[in-house]
Amino acid sequence: MTDTQTKLTQLRAILAARQLDAVLIKRICNFAWLTDGAANYVGIAADAGAAMLLVTPDAQYVLTSNIEGARIAAEEPVAERGFVLRPAPWHAANPALAELTAGLRLAADSPHPGAADLGDEFNRLRLRLTPAEGERFRALGRACGRAMSAAIHSVRPGMTEYEIAGLLSAHTYAQGAVPIVNLIATDERIFRFRHPLPTGKRLEKYAMLVLCGRAHGLVASITRLVHFGPLSDELRRKQDACARVDTTFISRTRPGARVAEIFGAVLETYAATGFGDEWQLHHQGGAAGYQAREYVGTLNSTEIVYEGQAFAWNPSITGFKCEDTILVGAAANEVLTETPGWPMISAPAGGQTWARPAILELK
Repeated sequence: MTDTQTKLTQLRAILAARQLDAVLIKRICNFAWLTDGAANYVGIAADAGAAMLLVTPDAQYVLTSNIEGARIAAEEPVAERGFVLRPAPWHAANPALAELTAGLRLAADSPHPGAADLGDEFNRLRLRLTPAEGERFRALGRACGRAMSAAIHSVRPGMTEYEIAGLLSAHTYAQGAVPIVNLIATDERIFRFRHPLPTGKRLEKYAMLVLCGRAHGLVASITRLVHFGPLSDELRRKQDACARVDTTFISRTRPGARVAEIFGAVLETYAATGFGDEWQLHHQGGAAGYQAREYVGTLNSTEIVYEGQAFAWNPSITGFKCEDTILVGAAANEVLTETPGWPMISAPAGGQTWARPAILELK
């Protein structure tokens, strides 16, 4: 049985339990989840795509316009997974939805007139990644690591943040992934802003590159920093402290662990390193998958960790940040976004020593 067939069975079971007959799927993340990575979007910043899925008791369809229908039929793996394409002229309403759902009790993954909202159910379903999704995540992580390495090694003083963002975008596309988040900060902006949209400011000594890359619907996250000239003692202290926080996250994110307890242990590590308030200045990341963050971890989280699940934690201390995407394995966790040849520092957690990315120091 393919992943899509298994997921269709899950969806139909949920519909039956809720006394519903059909479900309309509009969101980009859910479209990709059900189709093994097919893309229904035009703009990468959108939440809902230009094509929808309709799952009924005995069939499944792709509803879209003639514009998108031609590309989806030629390039996306929908027909081979049993979806019937129902396009309509772009300038008219698609009659297929009313025709196919006549007399049926309809649900949807997002607000839709007259439909029950199954958004929360989809959010829960996306958390349990299959082995095939794990393999696609591994390939994506390697692609994002290579893209980051190529881009950041090309950064030079005098470049604008826009130019650096262009490098990161170009190398990400070259690796077959789409940069849906591309944040760049240089020098004092690294110390001021946690989500730095790129600007025309020129790099003097220090740059931070942040990437969320998407392929087959999955999203991997990675941050790296480069410094030209020697680091200050204060920046080294922050780098070492943040690496300790990061290793606490990674070492404790194991099958069956409660996210709230992981978060509590992380706050203790922040305090032990002398930076007890820094966690309040930025969210710390959380589960990854078909969104950059399927949810953000907090002290009030009710979720637990599953084997095979992906996480992207991103602890930060003003002026430095750690971020990689990991896959939770049965025996150990796997860092998916490793950067080839990157300098590493050691940090203790869970009774062992971990290697985490350092600031790349260049002359």
